[in-house]
Amino acid sequence: MTMGGRFSAVPIPAGARRVRSRGRARRRVAAAAAALAAVLAILLPAVALAHPLGNFTINHFAALRIAPRHVSLDIVIDRAEIPAFQERQRLDVNGDGTLAPAELAGQQQVACGTLAPDLHLAVGSAEVKPTLVAAGLSFPPGAGGLSTMRLVCEFEATLASPMASGTSLAFEDRSFAERIGWREVVVVGDGVAITGPARNGDDPEGVSSRLTHYPTDLLTQPLDMRSISVAATPGGPTLAPWTPPDASPVAGSAPAPAAAGNPVAAVPGGIGEDLAVLVDVQDLTPLAILISLAIAFALGVVHALSPGHGKTIMAAYLVGGRGSSRQAVGLGLAVTVSHTLGVLALAGITLIASSVLPPERLYPILGVASGGLVILIGGSLLWSRLRVALGRRSEGGAAGHDHGHGHDHGHAHAGTSSDPHTHPHPHTPGDDSISWRGLLALGLSGGLVPSASALILLLGSIAAGRVAYGLVLVLGFGVGMAVVLAGVGLLLVHARRFVEGRLAGGRASVAGVRRLVVPVQLTTACLVVALGFVLTGQALTQVL
Repeated sequence: MTMGGRFSAVPIPAGARRVRSRGRARRRVAAAAAALAAVLAILLPAVALAHPLGNFTINHFAALRIAPRHVSLDIVIDRAEIPAFQERQRLDVNGDGTLAPAELAGQQQVACGTLAPDLHLAVGSAEVKPTLVAAGLSFPPGAGGLSTMRLVCEFEATLASPMASGTSLAFEDRSFAERIGWREVVVVGDGVAITGPARNGDDPEGVSSRLTHYPTDLLTQPLDMRSISVAATPGGPTLAPWTPPDASPVAGSAPAPAAAGNPVAAVPGGIGEDLAVLVDVQDLTPLAILISLAIAFALGVVHALSPGHGKTIMAAYLVGGRGSSRQAVGLGLAVTVSHTLGVLALAGITLIASSVLPPERLYPILGVASGGLVILIGGSLLWSRLRVALGRRSEGGAAGHDHGHGHDHGHAHAGTSSDPHTHPHPHTPGDDSISWRGLLALGLSGGLVPSASALILLLGSIAAGRVAYGLVLVLGFGVGMAVVLAGVGLLLVHARRFVEGRLAGGRASVAGVRRLVVPVQLTTACLVVALGFVLTGQALTQVL
């Protein structure tokens, strides 16, 4: 520092500069590692939380407590993210994206009253109409910044006279009969002994703890109990008085609040709860948008690497049809574009026409359409391969090699030529290329069934009032899918060329290579057709 208080430039030794440079490099590596760890922390739970029922379920729980003079019903309806989003849209009268206390006032009684006609209880030969005594409505947090919706309805039915020995009781829940989801019915005796083949345990909260902890061993085959029949005989242990933790008496003036301790539905969605950070970003700065876009891109990559998305069909088609690198990239892009458009269309249906066409019912229909399209594409490919094979057989006795297409190799093609021109690619017209029309149709079939993960991201952004931001996230998701699928396609094309090159460069003759190519093409074409039938069959089991 000089006498005037001003600092003078002091040269930094070269060694110090190298140390500082290494320090900056280490910090950059640490920052990149931290960013990668953050992305993995978000993406890995998303894979672990995948569930066959997805985010479209409406789940049911009914517990019957049977006493000598009365029957009580504990009914819980747990809506997953998409049905809850639709119901919140209906309840949001002023359209501000939030549910004010005035909008929620009395809604639990209204919802339970709407549910009551679909709950059928018969004691003996007479049907009993239970009375609503308590109700609760809450919105536990769900995936992607969306909430779920939990409705609790407590009914009581008082009998005109005490039950006789062996009195029959039957219950049936007909609510939301067309919607997919977990359905559980439990019957317990309170001072009566319960018998019957349809009895379901003694725990009044069932195996799912009133839809708060779904057992993992039953998720692949979720319960679908819609009715139950038992016989009751007075006598037996009594139960402690039941007070629902998530419902208030109907006579109360205030609706049941969504307290922090309310149970959270445990049916996992298509993406992890940590993805709420994508939707709930407070300040949409350019850096925040860029980071969110990178995370959405990574999610698209993980999603594309998961089972499905036509990767097997893509492999069979590109190998059997001898596709080029451009076609491999085009196929990946076609899958992504059709998938992104499907997400936007399904979001529109969810917002506008869900009462006419529930989204979860649209998925199997799209699956049938996708499978049917694959069958047609595979059939067309098989027919073209058969024509090529039959054409080769008819030309098998011809001398030399005849090129039916006009490419010039700079040497004569007379049948008696002694030119040692040996290239292993077949030259029968039309057998080396696959049409772009078929390629785009295959891409459409691969992306026809939209991802629930991308739909959750978009709807979560819409619920937060950030439509453009949601579209950016869906775009990033789609680009991630495109990179993976195009990469897979390129890998397949180059792998096929490598194998062909090894065969041509080794001891295998040109004729041998050709003899090998024909059965491979026929086999892969048959594989495409078979996979199309598998996809169609799987979708039909959900439609029928």
